[in-house]
Amino acid sequence: MNWALVVTGAAVGAPLRYLTDLSVQKRHDTVFPWGTFAVNVAGCLILGLLAGAVTYGAASDSTQLLVGTGFCGALTTYSTFSYETMRLAESGAKFFAAVNVVSSVVAGLGAAFIGATAAQAIWA
Repeated sequence: MNWALVVTGAAVGAPLRYLTDLSVQKRHDTVFPWGTFAVNVAGCLILGLLAGAVTYGAASDSTQLLVGTGFCGALTTYSTFSYETMRLAESGAKFFAAVNVVSSVVAGLGAAFIGATAAQAIWA
């Protein structure tokens, strides 16, 4: 039955990633992949919050599967991040490629830390 939780979370996360990417990219006329950046940072925030909730006993194994593995796994996308970074570098936008890597790592780690800190404030 665990697989059903993962599939259910992914069934929500994947379309949300696609729709968010479309929406964000329409608002920004730039080569920088803002849509992918947005979903990856949001996923890091949610996963940080979930990890904190698990640490303080506020989230179950089922919630981890549904939200962490299913939803966040489908919402975030390392492969698209990698592809878009390579595409930027190959097209001559090396500065944007470097900014994408650095900002994605820094913002993702920061968002995860904020989520875990928020969980501590809520459930500790």
